[in-house]
Amino acid sequence: TRNKQHRFIIVDQEFFRLWWDGIASAKQKVQVRQLVDQGRLEFVLGGQVMHDEAVTHIDDQILQLTEGHRFLYETFGIRPQFSWQVDSFGASATTPTLFALAGFNGHIISRIDYDLKETMQQDQMQFVWRGSRSLLAQQEMFTHVLDENGYCLPSQQGVSSNIPLLLSKGFYWNEKAVFPDPPWDGMYPNQTVPVTLSNIQRYANTLSYNVRKRAPWFLTPHILWPWGCDRQFFNASVQFANMDYLMGYINKHVSQFGVLMVYATLSEYFQTLHSEHEPVQVRDHRDFLPYSSDMFHSWTGFYASRSGLKGLARRASALLYAGESMFTRFMLAPHRFLDRAWGLQQLQKLRWAVSEVQHHEAITGAHTPKVSDMFVGRLNNGMHGVQKLMSAIVQDRFPAHTGKQGPCWEPLQSGRPGGYVAVIYNPLAWTVTTIVTLTVDFPKVSVTDESGHPVPAQVQNSKEMPSVYDLLVLTTIPGLSYQYYVIKPSRRAKGDTQVTEATMANTKQFGRRPRRHDSSVGRRLVHVENDCYTVSLDKDTNLMQSIWERQSNQTIQVTQQFMEYEANGDEDQGPISDNYVFTSSETAKPAWETVGMEIVEGELVTEIRQYFYRDPTYTVYSRLARGPPGADGELLCHRIEQEYRVGPLELNREAIWRTSTNLNTARVLYSDNNGYQVQRRAYKHHENNIARNYYPMTQSAFIQDRQSRLVLLSEQAHGVSSQGSGQMEVMLHRRLLIKQQWALSVNVTLNDTSVVHSVLWLLLGPSTLTRDLGQRSGVALQHRPVVLIRELSETARIHPHPQHQEAVTLPPSIHLQILSIPGWTYNSNHTKHVKNLRKGEAKAEFRRVLLRLHHLYEADEDPVRSQPVTVNLQSVLQGLGSVVSVEERSLTGTWDVSTLHRWRWPTQEPGYLRGLCTPGPGCPPARDSLPAPHLGSGAGQTWLRSQLCPLRPV
Repeated sequence: TRNKQHRFIIVDQEFFRLWWDGIASAKQKVQVRQLVDQGRLEFVLGGQVMHDEAVTHIDDQILQLTEGHRFLYETFGIRPQFSWQVDSFGASATTPTLFALAGFNGHIISRIDYDLKETMQQDQMQFVWRGSRSLLAQQEMFTHVLDENGYCLPSQQGVSSNIPLLLSKGFYWNEKAVFPDPPWDGMYPNQTVPVTLSNIQRYANTLSYNVRKRAPWFLTPHILWPWGCDRQFFNASVQFANMDYLMGYINKHVSQFGVLMVYATLSEYFQTLHSEHEPVQVRDHRDFLPYSSDMFHSWTGFYASRSGLKGLARRASALLYAGESMFTRFMLAPHRFLDRAWGLQQLQKLRWAVSEVQHHEAITGAHTPKVSDMFVGRLNNGMHGVQKLMSAIVQDRFPAHTGKQGPCWEPLQSGRPGGYVAVIYNPLAWTVTTIVTLTVDFPKVSVTDESGHPVPAQVQNSKEMPSVYDLLVLTTIPGLSYQYYVIKPSRRAKGDTQVTEATMANTKQFGRRPRRHDSSVGRRLVHVENDCYTVSLDKDTNLMQSIWERQSNQTIQVTQQFMEYEANGDEDQGPISDNYVFTSSETAKPAWETVGMEIVEGELVTEIRQYFYRDPTYTVYSRLARGPPGADGELLCHRIEQEYRVGPLELNREAIWRTSTNLNTARVLYSDNNGYQVQRRAYKHHENNIARNYYPMTQSAFIQDRQSRLVLLSEQAHGVSSQGSGQMEVMLHRRLLIKQQWALSVNVTLNDTSVVHSVLWLLLGPSTLTRDLGQRSGVALQHRPVVLIRELSETARIHPHPQHQEAVTLPPSIHLQILSIPGWTYNSNHTKHVKNLRKGEAKAEFRRVLLRLHHLYEADEDPVRSQPVTVNLQSVLQGLGSVVSVEERSLTGTWDVSTLHRWRWPTQEPGYLRGLCTPGPGCPPARDSLPAPHLGSGAGQTWLRSQLCPLRPV
């Protein structure tokens, strides 16, 4: 406020919101509003956080961006249009597409491979990025890459030696804060000499030299010179005073230094560039992953760091997704127990918890144990609140006299006279057939549906806990609906045929087998099969030997085993592995000495339990299910579910699960960007070969040859690589103790002693089959049915009258990405919203529904599934009331697309290659196929569009 020339940009809304809601005074809020109105204080990016781009899922990226944009729009009436995505460890092609859909006009990145950045500094540090190969120019994004200095000011490294220097680290006059506690006297370390009359000439020489060095790397004479670095700007008066003095001196001597300096926000900088009309190069849908900061430091370790947190974050996101649609579907009905304002509050807590953990120092695992505990606590609290909300909805929907709610993970006990009711909710907009697993302490059990008919179920000895049993229930649930099951201990008298019990599985034990390499391996086989696969296991090794896929009549040699990389944690011994970096000079070694196996065979499921013995013991449970014939059971049949238990690891170990086949793949791997589109990853030869050929697998990866494709689908993020032809390995867990002063001082040594529980689905077959099933299977793994357990009192009506439900079934190529009541307080009309904001008028709207639909296939991926699809919105929203209006909005909901005219940037290519144009003047939004141009997934990308649907009660 002391100088009208001063500017500042703010990125993460999570931190600003905490200050705004809990600390800022009324006077400070008035000052902030004035600075925002004047354009001197600018919110860029605008998400809750600056999210990581490698291990975050597209749904969670959109969520955190939406929550941040909501706060800014409701508080200030502003809509960010520029990104500052400079600190994520690599850059995904998903990001520019999502930012374009959110209404952005410019995108800034920084962390890309050091050698690639050196090359790009010759001619292409600014380009138009077409992140989607389906949307092409329709959602292109002008992208600026920060140069070799990144977002930090230059230090003496890289500055000409004949320039006298006064600074040891840069132009940081108030230096860094001291963490975790500030110095007692309030004096922060200061390593930079203040600007004075005696040294200003040398400062000006250093600065102007650096600017002139950067100038040839960019398209125009306008150079972006970020002023700052991590954990800086703690004393604005000191910093601005030195900046003002130095900039004023340089601007008085422009002819001497060749530089004119002005304070600018990102919008001012991008507007200046745009006005130049300088043609820029076009970059296709390739990403910038993985990221290497130098020859020996490949930032691929964080793909698996704190794997347990990655899994919890994804499970929290899936529960939130289910809670959102259940709340939306049933909140308009009369409620006995449910306060909808309370319900929205529970959803909001989990929205914020899931949003903040997407931060590039959070879900990546690059933080201290204390911070990890904070994330875990907030996620668990948020999940508990949404579970209470869903249980309250169930209580409202069922008039039966049910007892108290019980956690679905605790064993159901035979001592409950009334038994239990399980309500299983399908959050997807498709009919889902799957196996749901519960734990019971009684081996004889009956399972009936809401009409009292017996349900196919299987009981087997628990794989985790002695003296209890796993109860497996086959369920088929229509879209956005629930099924109601009664589970009771069976007390059938001998000869009684009226009660149908769940069948008991048989267990066959196999002794331990040592590692061996002789020619007798593979001569004695045992086979496990369902209607789609036959898995052959070698009884001499207890390892998988092959998989026969019935539809193509192809047998693929498949062996799977746990292996480990031994990490160097001592900086004195060479390059180290840490939270961020994976460095291995040696190939992975088997992590076991012997393997034990048992096969649990039942009518519904056959489970292969393999125990890899050493200290620790690694375990994998592989399931083949027998579902009903036809389309309902297709996804269930065509997957081998594999559930892992890994850890605690020995120190400085990185555990992988390696699948080796006889597929001729030439070490070409395909892995996804954020569960959204697939990238081809050809093996590259580097000094750091192993680590630099690791990639993030957020949801899927596959290898293939001309006949077959092997797909792995994951419920959480992992690292994935193909180190040999026909091989695919997934890094599941890491434990490091780093002898490095920086890591020790801030306690980021990653001494993670946890046991990781993870699930992968394996699909095998011709590419036509796996392409057809893979996208839907990936979504089904992310959003499995939610089980809610309640005790039944002895007086309860065991089988209440079935509740009528309006099922929702979308075409198989369309995924309901979100159905939510956001509770937004802003008016859909921007002008009215700004007026209301000044009046202080704000009220949450419960009949305004946010709907996002996601096309799962790339434009050219499948001759049938890739076609545009027309969806009847009234049928999607049936049961909610009458749709009185539909507004097509930007991705985060703050723009009406009819008012959203994104900038066009001239490109260095013929006009006929530009493909689809950006909606705006001369190019109106396409209306012929609401809601599905493409944005893909699976082997591609996906189209996303937000709808706001105000509803009138039935």
